[in-house]
This record gives sequence, structure tokens and C-alpha cells, in this order.
Amino acid sequence: MYLGIDIGSSSSKAALVNHEKELVATSVVNMGTGTRGPEEAMNNVLKIAGVTREDIHYTIATGYGRVTFKEADSQITEISCHAKGVSFMMKDVETIIDIGGQDAKVIKIDKDGKVKNFVMNEKCAAGTGRFLEVMARVLGCKIDELSDLADKARINIPISSVCTVFAESEVISRLASGASIEDVARGAHLSIAKRIKGMCNRVGYEPVVAMTGGVALNRNMVSVLSEELGVSVSAAPHTQSAGAIGAAIFAYEKANK
Repeated sequence: MYLGIDIGSSSSKAALVNHEKELVATSVVNMGTGTRGPEEAMNNVLKIAGVTREDIHYTIATGYGRVTFKEADSQITEISCHAKGVSFMMKDVETIIDIGGQDAKVIKIDKDGKVKNFVMNEKCAAGTGRFLEVMARVLGCKIDELSDLADKARINIPISSVCTVFAESEVISRLASGASIEDVARGAHLSIAKRIKGMCNRVGYEPVVAMTGGVALNRNMVSVLSEELGVSVSAAPHTQSAGAIGAAIFAYEKANK
């Protein structure tokens, strides 16, 4: 067995690949670096596969907290692992949009899953899952309810502030002026889509686009991104585990060189 561990700021993901390079198990635990999340994610995939730690031949860690996972044989950046994981699951993808809890990435890859170019937003919460968490709190809903709210929007309420702190104040002002929470929810998604489009333009995105990360579970976000980019954007299978899957594939390849 070959193990990939993706340790993010807010969640830990694990993936297990067998000797035939088949994906056997994945797990997502909503605890990130500095917690028991990585250990729990690993134990989950071992349990699903019915194997023990002794059956793991090689382990690669990726993500924000990759250097903290002492059981890994090596570490690889999440950029390369997302590219490898998406290419393994979706053969024709040329551009990957990964929106996580604390950062956002746009990755351009070739037909073999190798990174050709990328851009990353890691200095600001705008355009990330954290931005949506703040919006959900202001709108008085759960984050997984934002998509349904945005689907019911009648008009787009533009949110012009690129800073999450200022955007929060802007949303409160919009609501106080009588804007509906549905329209504001749609505006929050559109705000992220415009920011991601700017990143895509810097990379020079290709038309076959896949989305990874927890925000890809938001249907309206995927739809708004498709509209903004003018191409079809689809959520990758195992969208939250794409980096861990890529790490597991790298582990298989390194061990079987």
C-alpha cells in the first residue's frame, strides 16, 4: 500500500493506493495541522482498506503541515500533488482551481499531470473558504447553506471590497439598505469568482477546468465560476482529497521506480 497525507490549515486528508495503482480509500477529517487530524485520517483509510501500518510501503506528505508528519518518507508541495491527483482522476484537465480554507491556487498542467505554471493567493483570505465562512456568519446561515441561498438570488449584489474585513462591513451595509440575503450570497460567490478569474488570466488558463478543495462542494460557486470564465468548470471526484490522492500516486511511483 502507498499512502498520501495532505495536511491543511483546517482539515487533514488521506488516500491509499494499492500495488496496482488503484485508489483504495480516502478520508477527510476536519482538523488540520497541529491536531490529531492527520493521524485520524490515516487510521480511517487503513480501516477502510482492512490493512495495518505495516502494509504501507511508502508515504508522502503534502500541504501546509507536511513537515510535521514524521511518518512520511518524503514531502512534496501541494501544487504538484493536486496536479498529479487531478490528472490521475480526470485525464483531459488542463487547468485546476483549488480553493481551500486559507488560500487559493490556479494550476496549469500538461497532459501528463506536470505543472506548467501556477499562481497562489496565500496572503489574503479574500477568494478563499475563509471568505465564505465570514459571509455565512454575517448572513446568519451555515456555510453549506450558502449555495442554496445564492441559487434563489434575483439579482447580483456586487461586493467590491477585495479585503475580507472590508467586505464584511460592505455586506452589513447592503443588508441594512434592504438587500436580500439571497442576493448578497450570490454576490459573495461572484466576488470570489472575479478574483479567481484574475488569477486564471495571469496563468493563462486552458478550457478544460477542474475545481478542487472544500469550496468545490458549493454548487453555486462552481456555476458562477463557469459563467465568469466562460468555460465549463467541474468539481473533481474526491474534490477534497485530490492532493492526498496525488501524494499517494507519487508514493507509488517513487517506491516502484
